[in-house]
Parts: sequence; structure tokens; C-alpha cells
Amino acid sequence: MLSADQLLDALLERARPLAAAATVPVANTLGRVLAAPLISTITVPPADNSAMDGYAVRAADVPAPGATLPVSQRILAGAVGESLRPGTAARIFTGAPVPAGADAVLMQEDCSGAGDEVVVNAMPRAGENIRRAGEDIAAGAEVLAAGTRIGAAEMGLAASVGAAGLPVFRRLKVACFFTGDELVTPGTPLRPGQIYNSNRYTLSGLVQGLGCELIDLGIVPDTLEATEAALEGAASVADVVVTSGGVSVGEADYVKAAVEKLGRVEMWKVAMKPGKPLVYGRVNDTDFIGLPGNPVSAFVTFCLFVRPFLLKRMGASDVLYRAFTVPAGFTWAKPGTRREFLRARLQRDGRLALFPNQSSGVLTSCAWADGLVDVAIGQTVAPGDFVRFIPFSELLA
Repeated sequence: MLSADQLLDALLERARPLAAAATVPVANTLGRVLAAPLISTITVPPADNSAMDGYAVRAADVPAPGATLPVSQRILAGAVGESLRPGTAARIFTGAPVPAGADAVLMQEDCSGAGDEVVVNAMPRAGENIRRAGEDIAAGAEVLAAGTRIGAAEMGLAASVGAAGLPVFRRLKVACFFTGDELVTPGTPLRPGQIYNSNRYTLSGLVQGLGCELIDLGIVPDTLEATEAALEGAASVADVVVTSGGVSVGEADYVKAAVEKLGRVEMWKVAMKPGKPLVYGRVNDTDFIGLPGNPVSAFVTFCLFVRPFLLKRMGASDVLYRAFTVPAGFTWAKPGTRREFLRARLQRDGRLALFPNQSSGVLTSCAWADGLVDVAIGQTVAPGDFVRFIPFSELLA
């Protein structure tokens, strides 16, 4: 049985980044991964410009507060003014180029306009409220590195240097199916012994949230033949197959056996709670990851292991989550023989509270929590102790 760290390292060693890439309009790149660096061909901003609505002046022309200067010009954003005549001020607006000769911009709240003159009520400082040319981006600078996952800020940054399109990897194809004769699709009445298939929606949301192309194959009957057929079909159309259920040691657990028959199993079981029965293998050139069937186990193991694996396969360079040290507001007096990941919420006092029921079947805990407390083997926790906390903002982004 592997430790959680060993499993993660082994998965990342096996994660082969995609090779195929295409140039896509910037507006359509959200969630994609950049295949080549973006180099700026321009300087941003292209010229010194005003950070405020106000008046551009020479600081030397304002001997004391209350000085009055004639207003020699008016410069709007998108316009270019004339050189500032000595002893005058230019009315200027945010983003407008600072005229040659001016070395400061006074915000309009520090001035009093009166016709063609302005009364300066504060002493200007050289450089005040001026955004310098190139202070954001220099021509020739790398704006975005290859392997960057593109979010809203990255889209805007690419547009700011005039990029109309970006070279991105194709979307990773992830097929999912779910085993269990007890599973029923929501909208169907439950019969005795049946439950609704929550994992289908949890994993679908997690896969699509990463920007992958989801191939949802639904519920597969609990037979070896049906499982083999589903796995073979999934492997023929997807880069990665992710399942939940059927990977334990029960008589009706056929997923691991199907992988062994059609391909090979390379890892099985992880020393953690929740989530012990996890399988990694290959079917032809397709990766397979089988997650536990319990809802919390499936959710947690996806976040900790499948997410970084898929990100690396997508071509992303930053795939690992960050953990933070946070004081506990709870007691954990149950030293375990496996590493445990507890669902916790950050309280207003800056301490963590645990969800009362840490069972692997209580999906409410995942919706309630802000993240996971990482409890080492044999560790106990008392209020005020600092614990390792992994926010869901790190695991779901």
C-alpha cells in the first residue's frame, strides 16, 4: 500500500503532457493551457500616462499651496497633448498621455478649477500620479509562460499586448462511468435498496471545472462483462478514464479485474482515510484511475490525486496544491494508522472547526467545508494547535 505522497509522486511521473496544440482566439481560451510562451511585441503602457483625473503640471511651477496656473490645454484618454508650456497646467484625464514637460499630476480633489485657471491646493511631487511607460510590460518580455492555465486575468493580459490568439493544448478528454446496481439517476423514483448517483455529478463538475472535455458514460451494471465493455469503449475515445466504485475487494467489484484483463494495474490502495481503495492502471495508451464509491472518498481522492494528474496531462506547469498552517478550534483525539483528511471550515476567529460527522458517506461535509485538515499518522490535535490545512480554493481551481 502506498502512502499519499508516494501515490501522488508516482501518478505525476506517469502523467504525459499532451502534444497537440492549436491557436485559439483569446476570447475562447478560458481554462486552456498555453502551449508556448507569449512574448510581448509592445511596451505597456506605451507612454507615460495619468493615473488620475486632474491637472498635469511642472512641480517647479507651484511654489506654494494656493498658486494659480492658467490651463493651457485639455487632454482626454486616447488623445495626445502638446508640450506643456512653462507656468501652465493641463487638464488631464485618467489614462491620457502626460504631455512633455509635465512631471506630476495633481488629482482634481486637490485643485479648484475657475474658468481657464486652476488653483493648486497641494504641493506636487515629481512623478506623482504618473504611470510610467513600460512599468507593466517591456517589449520583448515574456508575458505568460508555457504551461500557464488561462484564467480571466491571463486573457486580459494577453489582450493588453495585442494578442488576438494564443497557442493552447487541445482539451484533455476524460471519460467517466459509475458502477453499482444500487445507483439511480436523479428524477427516477427510488426503489428499496437504491440510492441516487451523486458521484456522477460530483466528478462531472470536477472534470469540467478543470477545463477537460467530459465524456459521460453514465451507470454501468455490476457485471464483469458490462464493466469490460464500458472500459474498452471509454479507453478507445478518451485520454483518461475515471470511474467511481467497484475498485474494492467485494464480490461485485469488477473494475480492477476489468483493468487487469484489458490492460494492467500499476498501483492499488493508498494509506489514507477516506479513500483507501484507489486504482491506477493503463488500457492501451489510456490512463485509468478508479476512485472509491463512497461520495466523500471519491471527492477527496479526486482533489488530492486526480486533479494534479489531469493538470499535468493537460500540459500545465503548476499542478500542486498549497497547504497553510492554521490554528485548530477543535479536538482530534483519535490517532489513526492512516493519514486522514478531515473536512473543516474556517471560523471568524481564524480557527478551524470540523464537520461533526467525518464519515466517508456524508457528502454534506464537503459542501459545508472550506477545505481539508491533513492529519498525520498517529497525530492528535488540541484547540490552538497549528494544523496543515488545504483550502478547497487550492483543490478546486
